[in-house]
Amino acid sequence: MDIKNNVLETIGNTPLIRLNNVTKGLPCTVVAKVDYFNPGNSIKDRMALKMVEVAEQEGKLKPGGTIIEGTSGNTGMGLALAAIVKGYKCIFVTTDKQSKEKADVLKAVGAEVIVCPTNVMPEDPASYYSVAKRLATEVPNSYHFNQYDNLANRLAHYESTGPEIWEQTDGKITHFVCTAGTGGTITGTAQYLKEKNPNIQIWAIDVYGSLLTHYYRTGEVDMSYVHPYISEGFGEDFVPKNYDMSVIDYFEQVTDKDGAIMARRIAKEEGLFCGYSAGSCLQGLMQLKDKLKKDDLVVCVFHDHGSRYVGKIYNDEWMMERGFLEVKTFKDIVSGRSNQKLVTVDISNTVAEAVSLMKKYDIEQIPVMENRVVVGAISEGGLFQKIFSNPEIKNAPVTEVLEQAYPLVDFETPVERLSSLITKENGAVLAKDESGAYHIVTKYDVIQSLTK
Repeated sequence: MDIKNNVLETIGNTPLIRLNNVTKGLPCTVVAKVDYFNPGNSIKDRMALKMVEVAEQEGKLKPGGTIIEGTSGNTGMGLALAAIVKGYKCIFVTTDKQSKEKADVLKAVGAEVIVCPTNVMPEDPASYYSVAKRLATEVPNSYHFNQYDNLANRLAHYESTGPEIWEQTDGKITHFVCTAGTGGTITGTAQYLKEKNPNIQIWAIDVYGSLLTHYYRTGEVDMSYVHPYISEGFGEDFVPKNYDMSVIDYFEQVTDKDGAIMARRIAKEEGLFCGYSAGSCLQGLMQLKDKLKKDDLVVCVFHDHGSRYVGKIYNDEWMMERGFLEVKTFKDIVSGRSNQKLVTVDISNTVAEAVSLMKKYDIEQIPVMENRVVVGAISEGGLFQKIFSNPEIKNAPVTEVLEQAYPLVDFETPVERLSSLITKENGAVLAKDESGAYHIVTKYDVIQSLTK
């Protein structure tokens, strides 16, 4: 029987999956090391377990002790799993930039979570780096792991991620592409791969607002390059000790927007529901396509699972608020209808005539007009109840079944605003174009526009 003794034994040996659609424009083969198959749904499970094991060996983490760490969420999850199995407590310090889902997940596995402000310098007492350090001096029998400077971080990837990729590609890998955060994944994996074949190219993907790219190119820590960014899980405003820049061949930066959009593409076009860093990693590779050749075999790291970003990059409203998605408007929805005129009924028409129009044009909502002005509406749902209780009403004028007129909005009203105006009692909204002609948008139209 193949039975694992505990969840920690399921860490590692994650699959390489070929990308077939998003990468069609590239001349080479691109595969993803999909590490959300780890039990904590991220690559950080590897280094979290290794840091715990090393701390135990060195006597820094004692029985019944408390694990303290500053984390964007994923390292915390890995440490929490180790703590559950090994009998430790956890206190995690994170920033208000991280998704709420990440904090909720950490709490679900028994951790205490403290949220700190993002836009402060690392040495500020309120920063999550500083708070984690302080807690380690205040909480008895505790140990601050400090994944940024803890070399067990990169050792985990030297011992597991690197060897797995080498074996899975039969040693034919030519490029390793990874987002740059603490430095553990890219450095540890690169050290192993470079030992096997020094010609393998190691490409680090960074975000604008991080200082890592400038430091790599100049060796200087220039804080003028640091500014707030939205991307999660990579990029830094200091240089962690896990970095060995000598094993990295190139740094490329991507925007918050491009990384988020690419993550959504990966989900829709490849069926891989990944996090922010996966989108940024692949976006960075796409920006470097001119450096690739036909026989290259590129391995990209897809760090974590998209479930931790459902309130952010996978939320249309969040994306639109930041200008990451084109804001669709009433005008956009009706623009594809050519010169199709709005179907209406006059106040003098009968209910039967209105029903006939509904059947003919297969519609559920009809505005009622009087002297070219909208005075009310008729809906299929409203008619059903009235005709069912009084079949003879079909011969009555539409005034007998008149419902409230649909709201009239501006032609440039965004889709998210339209969705709040369309309710169970109010099935559509209207707008006038420059010529004064009316147009209608229903709930079905809004749904279609958001799923294109």
